[in-house]
Amino acid sequence: MMAGWPASRFAALVLLFLAGGPAFAATIKLVDDGGRIVTLPAPARRIVSLAPHATELVFAAGAGNRLVGVTSYSDYPAAAKKIPQIGSYGKIDVERILALKPDLVIGWQSGNSAADIASLERLHIPVFLTEPLRLEDISRLIKTIGELAGTQQDAAKTADNFSEEVAALRRRYGGRRPVRVFYEIWHDPLLTVNGAHFISDIIAVCGGRNVFAGVRSLVPRISTESVLAENPEAIIGGGRRNGKRGLLDGWRHYPRLTAVSRNHLLLVNPDLIHRPTPRTLDGVRQMCEQIERVRRSDRHFPQVTGAGGD
Repeated sequence: MMAGWPASRFAALVLLFLAGGPAFAATIKLVDDGGRIVTLPAPARRIVSLAPHATELVFAAGAGNRLVGVTSYSDYPAAAKKIPQIGSYGKIDVERILALKPDLVIGWQSGNSAADIASLERLHIPVFLTEPLRLEDISRLIKTIGELAGTQQDAAKTADNFSEEVAALRRRYGGRRPVRVFYEIWHDPLLTVNGAHFISDIIAVCGGRNVFAGVRSLVPRISTESVLAENPEAIIGGGRRNGKRGLLDGWRHYPRLTAVSRNHLLLVNPDLIHRPTPRTLDGVRQMCEQIERVRRSDRHFPQVTGAGGD
């Protein structure tokens, strides 16, 4: 004990030293979306992102200046375009990542190659996997990345604002007349989402009902016949409003399909819907506007329950 210091003051100093600042930061231990425990000795200073959505989440958490590597198509915000690329989310360059000396890699559980993730772990590089399946997961992951990077305050502000805005949209639209929606991710092969996918949650926020919610696969490949059988009131696809509508035009060959006969082949910006990031909030607004358009134009039609035509 230091001479002349009372015991109570010395004990308080010891506690402050142990709680300490950055030089004495406690070990960070969190569970990722793959159920794996990820441990960091201190907040990450050099981060590599393995998917465009992960890149945006890191920026949203206030840690964009810690990114030293990203995958192709990491184009938002603008600063992300200046960060060295380490491959695509489907195939990364492990040697290039190793050269960047990251202390954390943030990946995508269902998008990244399991072999690539295993290679990084064999090199003792901590990998935190993300798999956002609900809008609330976006807020959660922003806060989690804030913990991993030591930017909790900025992360919490962004995450809480996102949650509040989503809750307001859910209150506004969620209780309105249900609209049966088929969401088309791609046309060849024909792909959609099931009820566990975060796009289905977006549809639900707007009071829509995903007609393929009960399918087992997260992103199922389906047939044209199954869409005709479900007979959705609206077919919504990822496409920009000022772009070509070709992704959905094929459905016009089925005029007895309710979505076609009532001219409900609708578009939302895919960057705002397919990437689970804070920008998804604008995608939710677009989705709700489109579903509300269906309600307004169909107020004189009976509600559709299924059994389409050709």
